[in-house]
Order: sequence, then structure tokens, then C-alpha cells
Amino acid sequence: MPFPNIDPIAFSIGPLAIHWYGLAYVAGILLGWAYARRLAANDSLWPGNASPMTKTQLDDFIVWAALGVVLGGRLGYIFFYDLSAVLHDPIRAVEIWNGGMSFHGGLTGTTIAMIIFARRNAIPIWSLFDIVAAVVPFGLFFGRIANFINGELWGRLTDVPWAVVFPTGGPFARHPSQLYEAGLEGIVLLLVLAALVYGMRALKSPGFITGVFVCGYALSRIFLEFFREPDAQLGYLLGTNWLTMGMILSSPMILLGLWAILRARRQAAPQL
Repeated sequence: MPFPNIDPIAFSIGPLAIHWYGLAYVAGILLGWAYARRLAANDSLWPGNASPMTKTQLDDFIVWAALGVVLGGRLGYIFFYDLSAVLHDPIRAVEIWNGGMSFHGGLTGTTIAMIIFARRNAIPIWSLFDIVAAVVPFGLFFGRIANFINGELWGRLTDVPWAVVFPTGGPFARHPSQLYEAGLEGIVLLLVLAALVYGMRALKSPGFITGVFVCGYALSRIFLEFFREPDAQLGYLLGTNWLTMGMILSSPMILLGLWAILRARRQAAPQL
């Protein structure tokens, strides 16, 4: 099927062009913030039936989160995927439309922001991790939709009926892997976490939701890398025709997520 050829520029205000990619980040952050406020307002979801943070604190944190996502995401992409090109042409570092952002970098940047913010505001760090983890799929969903609109990060060659011929991918039918990621990393992961939050009251075990999110994202990303074309400047790694940078960066996350889950279970055990 042909690419829908959606203009990457949503609208313009004079000389200022507003891209769908930027709007996707705004939508993800704002919807995540609204959902986080609902979670924070529901005392029954938290240990001791008392929310560990206020809506005002969450309102203040949104700025920290945005900086962590944008700065961490861009720096992560540069260091993990595009360092040689940026060293050759430093102005490329600020061209976010040229390569985009790295989830793993954004996760690192946001984690640093959370640690600093939690310490400054006397918020239990694992509870802040949990509330952010519960809402991150909003950003993942909108980010992948924006990747599709931009015709970037497309999938490997395929002959499935829903394959797409992307304008920058040559005259070849490819997996619309951005949509696969939007569905699995965004919608499915959001629903799983919501079921744990509301159905199992998982926020009462600080760190559990964080662990499930980290494991869930890592497993989803590794699986979907088999459908996604690796970045051209890196290709497949270690002489293989399957191993990608996304797989390498995601693999340690599985162990980290399992550790967080087990830690949360151990901490909650005396309360059972």
C-alpha cells in the first residue's frame, strides 16, 4: 500500500513551522501529566492509603520531565546512533528532525530528573518512578505515530498485505514498524499497567509498576526490532543479520526490571 503522504508540518504561524513530531511530544507529556494527576489524587491506590505527592508537585515536575525527555532523548540519539556524524557537523546535534530522539536516552534523562526532584521535594523515589512509568506509554504511542507521519524509522522488507512503500525507503514494501511499536509499546503496555494499578493495586508496592514497565518495554522493543530496519549508519552489529543497537540497549533493561519487581515484592511481603 502507498504511504499516506501526510505533511510532517502540521501548520505554520508566519515563518514558524509546527511539526507533528513536536506536537506528538507535547500531546504525550500533557496526557501523561493529566493521567498522573488522577493517580496522585486517588489515595486508595497508594501505600497507607495516602498519596506520596500532591497535584502541585506533579505540576512542577512536568517541566523537569520535559527537559529530561528532550535533552536525554536527543543526547542519547547522538551518543548511541549518530556520534560520528555530529562530530563531523556539530550543528546536526540540534537538528532533531535529523535522526530524532532515543528512548533509552530519554529514559536516562528522565530518571536523573526524577531522582533530583524527589530528593528536593521529599517524595519517595520509587513512587515517583511508578507514577511516571504508568504514563510513559502515552509518549511512546504519540512518538511512534509521529515517526510514521515523518516516514522515518520504517521496517524491514516484507510482502504482508499491509506493507507500506515509504518515500524515503526506496521502491520497496516495508513493515510499518512504527505502528507496531505504537500499538505494543504504547496501547498494550498502557493497558497492562493500568490493569495492575487499578485491578491489583500495584502502586501499593513501590517499584513494581516501574519494573513491569521496564521489562515490558524492553521485551516489546527487542521483539519489534526484528521488524524494524536498523539505522543506516549502524546497520546490524557484530557481523550478524539480526542484532541491532536497540536490542543491545534494551537487553539490560530486562534484568533491571526484574530486579525492581523482586525488590518491590520483598518490600511488600511484611505487609501481607
